[in-house]
Amino acid sequence: MKIYYFISFCLFCSTIFCQSYTPLLNNINEWQVTNCFNGCLTDTYYTDGDTIVEGKSYKILDGFHYISRTFLLREELSTKKIYLAKLSLNRIDEYLLYDFGLNEGDSFNMMNPISPFPQDGGAFILDSVRWKPLIDGNNYRHYYFSPAPTNPTSSNNAVWIEGVGSLSLINAPGGDPNVNGVGHLSCFFKNSELFYANLDSISGCSPVLSVPEVSLLDSLKFITSEGACIVANARSVVRIDVFDLSGQRIDSIFSSNKERIQIDVSHYAEGFYLFIVSTETEKRTFKVILN
Repeated sequence: MKIYYFISFCLFCSTIFCQSYTPLLNNINEWQVTNCFNGCLTDTYYTDGDTIVEGKSYKILDGFHYISRTFLLREELSTKKIYLAKLSLNRIDEYLLYDFGLNEGDSFNMMNPISPFPQDGGAFILDSVRWKPLIDGNNYRHYYFSPAPTNPTSSNNAVWIEGVGSLSLINAPGGDPNVNGVGHLSCFFKNSELFYANLDSISGCSPVLSVPEVSLLDSLKFITSEGACIVANARSVVRIDVFDLSGQRIDSIFSSNKERIQIDVSHYAEGFYLFIVSTETEKRTFKVILN
């Protein structure tokens, strides 16, 4: 049995997709939105941790009005689409928020779930796509939308930026980016590094979140040998949970100060698995292929 693993989707993207598409989600993402309707106020929200629901990997939104931690984001790199899921007591509702594969002239139905804007914002037309520089000096696609003539719901324009999302709230792709209304995105950080900034209403951008300089999980290695998966450099690991792509946990392994952890995978069917590896201070999801 051979094993292949990917530490993050961003590394996978760097070899296949990134020449034509800049992913929106990184390991840690932080948005700061400024509202000057009654004195300027900047609110911060961010992704905080990962989870698996119905076999799909999500990042958990937190902060601002997402503190219930029932708002989840996921990105499909192959289709350039971003989805938001809202968890309720006995259900999960998922909405397509963004499609960065659209071309000029395409129509897109804007969904603004759990936001100040209409949940179903109706059809918008992608009027233009323009390459413009961001903080790092590189050019990124800016998408400019207006309501379709037949749209009875929305009257405002909308702006997306590849790698950033809406210039309104992240869950309002059809929202009006208005600093005197719901608000306008001022700062966006990926792994605490500034990626986008609009200083029209604020003096500067500083991240609220910080990224550890060295991760205890960066040196993990996965090795297979006669039906076993050996996790090497694992002294910091306290637990490993294994899920199949249906979201069912099929194994839990506990460890304490062991350099190598051996997992019996001889009874696993061939296919994809998610290994959630936990230390005392952090957690990371590894996508594993067994064949």
